[in-house]
Amino acid sequence: MRKSDKKIENKLRVALTEVCDFALDNISGYQWISHTVNYDVFPASLQVTCTFSSQQAIDDLKQSQQDLVLKKEITKTLSAVGIKIVDMNKQVTFIIE
Repeated sequence: MRKSDKKIENKLRVALTEVCDFALDNISGYQWISHTVNYDVFPASLQVTCTFSSQQAIDDLKQSQQDLVLKKEITKTLSAVGIKIVDMNKQVTFIIE
């Protein structure tokens, strides 16, 4: 990993930890957040995965439009550290444990 990649990784880690804290406090059924990235095609390759306790929790999230709130929080927090999401709907996914 190049030095520049390590700097980006650190920014991602800090920002996504902040999003995680927000989601734990505000989103029912939310458990944790993770990411994968190919630094050669960053930021388009960034994939953010939000893990939930059940499919019902994801369904409720979408029904109440809290998925939009969570995606907005991810975008805002990453933007604050200089990382721009290219396509939020393709780069953020919700899964169950």
